[in-house]
Amino acid sequence: MKINIPLGVPKNQIKNYQDNFKKATHNTGRLFLFAGDQKIEHLNDDFALKLGFGNSEVEHLFKIASQSPIGVFAAHLGLISRYGKQYNKIPYLVKLNGKNKPKLWLEKYPQQQTPTIYIGGGTPTSLNDAQLRSLLTSVTKYFDVTTTKEFTVEANPGDLTENKLHIMQEFGVNRLSMGVQTFNDRLLKKIGRNHTVKDVDDTLNFLAKNHFDNVSIDLIYALPGQTQQDFDETLKQALSYDLPHYSMYSLILENKTMFMNWVRKGRLELPSQEEEAGMFALAMDVMRQKGYEQYEVSNFAKPGFQSQHNLVYWNNEYYFGFGAGASGYVDKVRYKNHGPIQHYLNPLRNQQLPILSEETLDQKARMEEEMFLGLRKAQGVSIVHFNEKFGVDFHQIYGSVVENYVSKGLLNQTDNGYIQLTKKGLFLGNEVFEGFLL
Repeated sequence: MKINIPLGVPKNQIKNYQDNFKKATHNTGRLFLFAGDQKIEHLNDDFALKLGFGNSEVEHLFKIASQSPIGVFAAHLGLISRYGKQYNKIPYLVKLNGKNKPKLWLEKYPQQQTPTIYIGGGTPTSLNDAQLRSLLTSVTKYFDVTTTKEFTVEANPGDLTENKLHIMQEFGVNRLSMGVQTFNDRLLKKIGRNHTVKDVDDTLNFLAKNHFDNVSIDLIYALPGQTQQDFDETLKQALSYDLPHYSMYSLILENKTMFMNWVRKGRLELPSQEEEAGMFALAMDVMRQKGYEQYEVSNFAKPGFQSQHNLVYWNNEYYFGFGAGASGYVDKVRYKNHGPIQHYLNPLRNQQLPILSEETLDQKARMEEEMFLGLRKAQGVSIVHFNEKFGVDFHQIYGSVVENYVSKGLLNQTDNGYIQLTKKGLFLGNEVFEGFLL
C-alpha cells in the first residue's frame, strides 16, 4: 500500500510512518465519511457535498442518534487512530485525479451547481496548513464553489489556528461546526474525548476575535454518569456564547464495543429513559426561551441560520456518498461503499466505483422514507409536495394513519397542508414512524 508522506518529514522518519500506519489499520482499519445534498429532479441538477474524515477509534465506539450518513466528497483522507495513550495521525492522501471517484461519478451524473458543501466527520482541522489547502484545492477542482451558499467545515476544539482559518475563508468556507459534546471535563474524559472545556472556550473566543460568527456546536445528552443538572449546566454554558446554531443528540452505544459490554456488566451506568427524556425536554424548553427555533428534532437555530446542508438530508433528496464506508442515494438507489480503506481503494485503481452494496428503492420504500425523514422537521411533510413527488393521493395512502395519530395527539395537520409531529409526538417518534410502514 502506498503511503504519502507529508512534506518536510526527514527520510529517517519515513519508516516510523509506515510502521504506525500498520498499527493504525490493524486497530481501526476504517474511515467513516458522511454525506448529504440538494434536491434534484434530474441527475444534472444541483448537488451538495460533504467530505468526511475518520474519527478516532474511541469516538467510533459512540454512535450519535440521528447522525446518519450525510456526506459526499472525499478528496483526501486523514486517518486518525488511537492506541495506548498517544494520538497518531497518519496522512493518507488520495489525490483526486482522473482515475479517482469524483470524476467517475461526475462523468455518469454531471452536476451544474454546488449550493452546499460540508467537510466533516470529525477531523478536517487536524490537517496541517498544506494538507488543508490541498484538500480545499481538490474540492474546487471538481465543483464550482462560486455557486455555493453554505460551506461548512467541522472543527476540533483546540485545532484551529489563524492560518487554517484564513485558508478556509480563502476558499469560501463560511460556516464551522464543532463537536463539543459537553461542557464537563469529567464526562469528556469518560467518553474518550481529547479536548477539554478550556480548549472549547479558547476556540470559540478565537473565532469571535476573528469575527467568524457562523458557528454551530454539537452537544450530547444521556452520557454515562450524566445527570440532568450536568446537562442543564452544559446548556447554560453553551448558550453563553450566543451562537446561531446548536445540535443536540442522545447517545446510543454500538453493540460489540467495550462500552456496551461495560453497561451490560454494570460497570458503566447510563441515564434511564425517563432521565433521557427529561434532558430532551429541558433542551427544548431552554432553547425556545432563548429564541431558538427547533427546526428539526435535534437542531436549534436563530432565524436565518438553519443548516441548509443538513436539511437536504431530512428532505429525502439525492446525495452522493464518496469515501470509505460512506452511503449515498442517487437515482432511487441507496448504496454503501467498502469500509476498510484498502477495499475502498482497490476498485478505484481499476476505474470502478467502490460500492459494497446497493438497493433500488421501489415507490413504497421511498414514500415510507419521505415520512420518516420529513416528520423530523418542525415544518413536517407537505401533502401537496408528497402528491407531486409520487403521483399519488396522500390521503388514500396515509389518511387513516394520520387520522389515528391526530386523535392520539401525536400528529397535527395544519391548515396549509402539512403533517407535523406534536410535542408529545417528538417523544414517541419511533412509534409514529412505524405507523407509516406500508
